[in-house]
Amino acid sequence: MTPMDLRALEIFRAVAHEGSVSGAAQKLHRVQSNVSTRVKQLEGHLGKALFVRHNRGLSLTPDGEVLLAYADRLLQLSTEASEAMKKGVPRGVFRIGTMESTAAARLPAILSRYHALHPEVRIEIETDVARGLTRRLLNHDIEIAFVAEPVSFDRLRTRGVFEESLVLVAPRSFPPIDRPGEISGRTIVAFEAGCAYRRYLEDWILEAGIVPGNILSVGSYLAILACVAAGTGYAVVPQSVLDTVSPTGDIRCYPLPGRLSRITTLVAWRDDYRSVNFDALLDLLPGRDPDDQPPV
Repeated sequence: MTPMDLRALEIFRAVAHEGSVSGAAQKLHRVQSNVSTRVKQLEGHLGKALFVRHNRGLSLTPDGEVLLAYADRLLQLSTEASEAMKKGVPRGVFRIGTMESTAAARLPAILSRYHALHPEVRIEIETDVARGLTRRLLNHDIEIAFVAEPVSFDRLRTRGVFEESLVLVAPRSFPPIDRPGEISGRTIVAFEAGCAYRRYLEDWILEAGIVPGNILSVGSYLAILACVAAGTGYAVVPQSVLDTVSPTGDIRCYPLPGRLSRITTLVAWRDDYRSVNFDALLDLLPGRDPDDQPPV
């Protein structure tokens, strides 16, 4: 049997992760017919059905699950080999996943400096909630991720890089909040489930004995703050975001107490991941232990 080419494995992996030919085609910037043909050719080459086709898209067969594990390893080794041959010079695509708050308030200056130092690196930023970022990281869709603590996966390594404090924001139309119970029954404005800061908010509500009201899920901090300013409800956001967007006078801010006054943002990566691109970024990130060896 002739060896499989890496491009075919990359296409197969994209279809497996996206769950559809159309999603993989969009991600790889290819036409759907090309992706579909390459998958069929790979199945013919192996003599195995790799996908089950159904109304909701595609799912892996048991043989497909086995091949996906090998594809992840082979493509990662290919990336490492290419970098090793380039004498340790950062270059190529560097896919970074991050929470929106970190992308807006913490990374711009760092990435600007990184780009000036390493112009041959093409950085691709993907924003998501913490749960989605962890899933993308484990699926090899991104190289690293910036997520809020804690991260509890054996296959991931982490390092603290930023310290955040959470702030309760409420409309000025609400009476001043002297006790947490005064917001009982009010609407919560938050990111979708899976957001680390929403989880912290829900934990604080439970600890403070607050009776939660309805939850309005929105997709950005600008939308959250706009909803709060309009009187929809209250929210919790990092202070660094407030420092960046300069909220209007229609919002009151209340620092949250206890453990929520100091939350660490972690940079996370797979324990089998090695990259000169990441090593170069670590040199620019705060919170690095000088005795810690970079993952190269």
